[in-house]
Amino acid sequence: MTLYGESFSSRLLLGTARYPSPAILAKAIEASRAEIVTVSLRREAGRARGGETFWELVRASGARVLPNTAGCRTAKEAIVTAQMAREVFGTEWIKLEVTGDEDLLQPEPFGLVEAARALSNEGFRVFPYTTEDLSVAERLLEAGCRVLMPWAAPIGSGRGINNLFGLRALRARFKDTPLIVDAGLGAPSHAAAVLELGFDAALLNTAVARAADPVEMARAFALAIDAGRRAHRAGLMTPRDFAEASTPVLGRAFAEDGA
Repeated sequence: MTLYGESFSSRLLLGTARYPSPAILAKAIEASRAEIVTVSLRREAGRARGGETFWELVRASGARVLPNTAGCRTAKEAIVTAQMAREVFGTEWIKLEVTGDEDLLQPEPFGLVEAARALSNEGFRVFPYTTEDLSVAERLLEAGCRVLMPWAAPIGSGRGINNLFGLRALRARFKDTPLIVDAGLGAPSHAAAVLELGFDAALLNTAVARAADPVEMARAFALAIDAGRRAHRAGLMTPRDFAEASTPVLGRAFAEDGA
């Protein structure tokens, strides 16, 4: 998988929030085999010196850091947060979030496109968290984004794919654009399903962090993503409305009366 010119063997991106302890987070990153982890600038800034320990843990994991603008409600707020993240984490990568709805944490498309354009013009490599809307996706690409991160369902809901038709349409329309499903995946089977659809990767947080055993769940998701990718490359059969015998009937031996 290649993102903004950098290659990765893992197709799982892992969030770093809400784990029971830093030690469990470190073990979960290792078990997931994730090479990219997302980090919230706001959360770490609010933890004062505690953030230094967290940052050391992330660096020790060897994973590429993808700062995010979680919690931003306007384009201006997201732009300022991204600029601060670049200074703190020393990277031009930014997972851009501009939230427009309090209940569903749904992306606000107008502010998202505005912020994506401004940040791309400043040299940022923008990973926009968006919906499956085709028109918004077009605008984000026009704004300079080279990766899209559509949701499967609202953040933290664990519902899996809410709009299968929409995600299929997005994949079909943007064949050459890396698409990473972000948000809404609650079970390894959900992750396998999006990889089977041909999506390039999946980003997880709550499903792993809030599991009874986060480390084992991270391992399960890693296996599921590998399985989904292999299934996509192998070619899934087309579903049918009627039965089709799996055993050929031509040339079958028939027992005759009295035989």
